[in-house]
Amino acid sequence: MDLDFKKSKINPLRIYGGANGNKIGIIHNGEDYMLKLPPKPTHNPEISYTNGCVSEYIACHIFQSLGIDTQETLLGHYGEKIAVACKDFEMDGFTLKDFAYLKNTIIDSKQNGYGTDLEDILKTIQEQQIIPSAELEKFFWEVFICDALLGNFDRHNGNWGFLINRNIGKVKIAPVFDCGSCLYPQNDDNGMAYILSDTKEIEKRIFALPTSAIQQEGKRISYFQFLMTTENNECLTALKVIGDRIDLPKIDAIIDDTPYISDIHKKFLKTMIKERKERIIDKALERIDIDYNSG
Repeated sequence: MDLDFKKSKINPLRIYGGANGNKIGIIHNGEDYMLKLPPKPTHNPEISYTNGCVSEYIACHIFQSLGIDTQETLLGHYGEKIAVACKDFEMDGFTLKDFAYLKNTIIDSKQNGYGTDLEDILKTIQEQQIIPSAELEKFFWEVFICDALLGNFDRHNGNWGFLINRNIGKVKIAPVFDCGSCLYPQNDDNGMAYILSDTKEIEKRIFALPTSAIQQEGKRISYFQFLMTTENNECLTALKVIGDRIDLPKIDAIIDDTPYISDIHKKFLKTMIKERKERIIDKALERIDIDYNSG
């Protein structure tokens, strides 16, 4: 279905922050959505706009297929630009507060709220008092594994968090949102075709980049190296849970059903997800099984 968001009514009372692209509030089928327009690229000046809106739409649907509560998204166009509408989940008195707000409440934290040191994040998860720490850590690691599969380079403390209703004193983890940095959004069709033609270029985008926004010892974490070496039990549990849920035919169907994108774009996404599953997620699971059996 071809969605023309210019036909949607603008809601001027819905104002959204964030750095990646312009955002406006719209009403679609009687419900509030944040409409995101594609941002200009920061790493590839040869293209006019990134594929961030397409990445947002596909990644959110893949997250949902992996059993993660995720923001609902619709893909359409606004004029000549592909745009993604993200359903507004601030409703019924709940407002969104990102993890950075919570991190700022930990007085002896080594970093401020937006500091992404892994040890400091885990310390915040254990010491905060608004969500059971086991529930929050489970969510954190399951999202980390999904991001590893989809190559998210920008899951920082400002784009995940909580829904808080002060009137009734209730807090819950917010659905996953802001997935536009997954799935290599700064490649155009020519770049995708080039990568697919060269095994070394594919491997570069599995093992070298993208890295996680989360850091250890001042360096961004390599998804592959981290999952092949970590002994964190909660992370390894999440690895097994998400690994068991990955259904490549279902993911391929999500990509094939995505409108507006070319066949080479679809082939690229399906190839990279399959490669990341087999060479990061599956290899890390094999490592766990070997360690367990040898022990």
